[in-house]
Amino acid sequence: MEQIDNSIIEPIELNMIRPSKFAVRHSPSTNDPEILLLKTSILQHGLLQPIVIRPLDHGFELVAGHRRFTACKSLRWRFISCKIRDMSDKQAYEIQLTENIQRKSMDPIEEAESYQKYVNEFGWGGISELSKKIGKSDEYVSHRMKLLTLPSTVKEKLVENNLSISQALEIIHVDDSEKNILTDQIIENKLTVKQIREIKKTMKSETNIILKKDNSASKSLHLVKKSNLTLKITLSRIDDLVHDAHKIKNRKQRLEAIEFLMNLRLRIHSLIDETIHFKKINSKKL
Repeated sequence: MEQIDNSIIEPIELNMIRPSKFAVRHSPSTNDPEILLLKTSILQHGLLQPIVIRPLDHGFELVAGHRRFTACKSLRWRFISCKIRDMSDKQAYEIQLTENIQRKSMDPIEEAESYQKYVNEFGWGGISELSKKIGKSDEYVSHRMKLLTLPSTVKEKLVENNLSISQALEIIHVDDSEKNILTDQIIENKLTVKQIREIKKTMKSETNIILKKDNSASKSLHLVKKSNLTLKITLSRIDDLVHDAHKIKNRKQRLEAIEFLMNLRLRIHSLIDETIHFKKINSKKL
């Protein structure tokens, strides 16, 4: 059965419309490049799509079309074309959320925060209910929410697109003292998810020597940790080269290349052992 649209479209005075109290995103600035482009488009072609609002006891609340509203307000329009619908707080939030997801206008952290508000802060439903509302899988929603557990420095790099979501998810379960170091190495070396997972395996094998007394202010230990991680990254790349060496058709050249790389691998392992030993000795001095 087709759902009946009971909304009404008509012009409403801008000063009668207030921002949403359950806004998914922060209110856009009039100097935002996207707003400036939108203003130019509206001046040339008019407002092609009405904003969505809902009636309140006094005036109206903006539900969808925050950028269109901001652009028209900065153009000093008195009236704006509106689709007026009666809806609950939850319905209004779901419409905002769906619109922003479809437009891909949110960064990963804004998206994660909006999911957390829906599930935890507002208590409007669980992850399964939310995922159905926005047309995403349960795993998609839960993974986005996990990004909020990352340190602020890592989240900033994610927002700035220096780090991908898949890379960021790999950092979540790394020890807190290693998160920032690993993040820097991922960015500097452009590590793949596969490489990150290989490095994490070697990091887990050292869990028993992680320093509980580690002083984050100690520059020497920080450098040792960074050196250790750099060596593990090198080890991961050597493993990739060994895999490629097995594809060499000439048997003699193949064996020589594999032997050379395996010797390098042993030497790198030896260097890693040295950094672990150095870290143990210096931890006792703290």
